[in-house]
Amino acid sequence: MAKRILVTGGAGFLGTHLCGHLVDAGHEVLCIDNYYTGRRANIAHLLDRPNFEMIRHDVTFPLYAEVDEIYNLACPASPVHYQADPVQTTKTSVHGAINMLGLAKRTHAKIFQASTSEIYGEPSQHPQNEGYWGNVNPIGPRSCYDEGKRCAETLFFDYYRQHHLRIKVARIFNTYGPGMHANDGRVVSNFVVQALLGEPITIYGEGNQTRSFCYVDDLMDGFLKLMDSPDDVTGPINLGNPTEVTVLSLATKIVEMTGSRSHLVSRPLPENDPTQRKPDITRARALLGWEPMIGLEQGLAKTIAYFDKQLSRGIEVYA
Repeated sequence: MAKRILVTGGAGFLGTHLCGHLVDAGHEVLCIDNYYTGRRANIAHLLDRPNFEMIRHDVTFPLYAEVDEIYNLACPASPVHYQADPVQTTKTSVHGAINMLGLAKRTHAKIFQASTSEIYGEPSQHPQNEGYWGNVNPIGPRSCYDEGKRCAETLFFDYYRQHHLRIKVARIFNTYGPGMHANDGRVVSNFVVQALLGEPITIYGEGNQTRSFCYVDDLMDGFLKLMDSPDDVTGPINLGNPTEVTVLSLATKIVEMTGSRSHLVSRPLPENDPTQRKPDITRARALLGWEPMIGLEQGLAKTIAYFDKQLSRGIEVYA
């Protein structure tokens, strides 16, 4: 049965993929974005679809619409972007959550929160499961994002307890794939573009920090399964790929796959940059029957092909 579904941040990397999946499934999709990091070009292929509508709107202001489900994805998700305006980043997470929860309360809509593995901070537990409360610096340069997302989770569960809203909270680990913003400071997009251009590959620190990379199609499958799960499955639920790799090994693999002559250069490690990231997805497997299916090499091949096409078309990927 077709639903009326609102996607905030719908013109961003994850939002674009989600809107496409929902439109293809026959739902009426209302996409909102203020284009801070999202781009109209991302959703251009959907604009002529009769069941898709785009509104330029900032979630820090109330929105009035009639919807059955809400996916709250609005928030810059990379340090380059969220540190550029940290106050607005916190407002987007907190005021945005309040406004979307208020809309869900009025319309009796089910609401999904795109939370993050960053709520675990610099983890003293490895891998990270949902019962771990985290180790976060509340006043550091990354705190606008980390603490903003933590507060949003608090609001979601308070609305659940106080107003009996149907909520779904996903903690997203590093995700990559076609459609990434090339200039967002994330390692996959950075390394791929640098390798394709033959530029030095920038490694922060010694490159021994680890990440777990989930291909975007796998994440979308997790989103949809969580939203369609029984109402008593509220989350938080980790969604990510538990295969852990070092940043250095990722850079080496990308250089090999692109046939690049790029060499590696080291830069100082950013403040509060976590040294380990690996999701425990036991809960996702048990409650959703979900786990990633696309391996790193397969996903990287698709991502490299995407950026190679962008470059071959003369698109300025650093814009």
